[in-house]
Amino acid sequence: MTTRENPKDTLLSPFQLGETSLLNRVVMASMTRGRAANHGLVPTELHVEYYRRRATAGLIMTEAMWVNEQAIGSVNVPGLFNATQAAAWRSVTDAVHGEGGRIYAQVGHSGAVSHPDFFDGALPLAPSEVNPKLQAFTPSGFKETVTPRAMTLEDIEATIVGYAAAAENAREAGFDGIELHSSTTYLLPQFLNSALNQRTDRYGGNAENRARIVIDILEAMIARWPGCRVGLKISPTAAMGGFAPTADTVATYDHLVGRLNDLPLSHLQITRALALDVATSPVAALADTIGYYRSRYRGVLVANGGYDVHTASAEIAEGRADLVSFGAPFIANPDLVRRFAEDLPLSSSDRATYYQGGVHGYLDYPEYAEDKESV
Repeated sequence: MTTRENPKDTLLSPFQLGETSLLNRVVMASMTRGRAANHGLVPTELHVEYYRRRATAGLIMTEAMWVNEQAIGSVNVPGLFNATQAAAWRSVTDAVHGEGGRIYAQVGHSGAVSHPDFFDGALPLAPSEVNPKLQAFTPSGFKETVTPRAMTLEDIEATIVGYAAAAENAREAGFDGIELHSSTTYLLPQFLNSALNQRTDRYGGNAENRARIVIDILEAMIARWPGCRVGLKISPTAAMGGFAPTADTVATYDHLVGRLNDLPLSHLQITRALALDVATSPVAALADTIGYYRSRYRGVLVANGGYDVHTASAEIAEGRADLVSFGAPFIANPDLVRRFAEDLPLSSSDRATYYQGGVHGYLDYPEYAEDKESV
C-alpha cells in the first residue's frame, strides 16, 4: 500500500469490500443496545433512526441478532429468525441506504451465557455441560448462569440450518451482507475454548474439531448468500468468566484462520488484546493480535478494540488492517466520521443506558453542531 502524507486520509478513503463500495474505512462495530422491547423481538422506529443517523460510517454492523429462539440470552435484543423481524429490518436498511450508507447484519447465539428464564425453565444449549460463570440479563434482572445442556448432533445441525436461514433473511431484509458473531462469550467461542468444549465427537477434542462448527456455519451461510457477502468476527484473547484462553487457544485459532483462507468471505474482523500479560498468558503469541493474524489471513481484515482516529489511521496506513471498527465512540457520536475528518472533540456516553433506556441514551446524542449550540 502507498502511504499518504496524512495517515488519516487513508482511514477516510473509499474501500471496495467485495461487491460493496464503502465511503470510508470506518466501521461501526456491533453493540448490544436492548431496544427491541416487544414480545416478538422486532426492531422498531427507534432502530430505524438510530442506524440512519450513523450511516456516514463506511459500514455499519448491527447489534448481534438472535439466530433462532434457542439463541436468546439477553432482554430486548432483536432477532432475525422470522419474516416479521426481517420485514422490520428492511425499514432499517432502507433508511441507511437512503443516506448513502452500507449495513451488515450480525447474527449470533448466546449458548451457555443465557438462562432458563428465557426457555420456560429449560436449560440453555452449549457445547458441554460447563457453567461459564457469567451473568445473563434476564427479564428479572441479571442472574448467574447455570450448567447448560450439552448440544446433541441434532441440536448442532439445527443450529447450522438456523444460521443459513438467517443469511436468507438478511438478504430479504436488504442488508449488504452478514457477519457471523464468533467473539466474546457467545456459543461459537464456547466451541473454540477447550475448557468449555469437552466434547469427544467431531465437534471437540482437537483444534480441527473445535473449529468445525464455525466452518460448517460459514459454508451454510455462503451457500445461501454467495458473492463475498459473509464475514466473521473473532476475539481469540477474550478472557471473561470461564472464557480464559487455554493452552489450546493459539492452535485452535491458527487452524480456524487457516481454513478461512479457503472460503470466499467478505472479511475477518478481529478484536485485539488490550491488556495481556505476555509473561504468563497461554496466548502470549497473540499480544500483537492484529499483526499475528495479518500474516496468516489473506483476505480483508477489520481491526477492532479500543482504537482512536490516530491509532486506527496508523493500522491502515501501515497495511496491518484494511478497515477499523469502533464501538462505544459511535454511541454518543452519531457523526463520528465527520468528527474524525474535522478533528472535532468526541462526546462521552452514559454506560447506564447502554443496554436499556428507550430513547434516552439511544437517540438523544446530538451531532456536533447541535451539541455546540446547546452549550
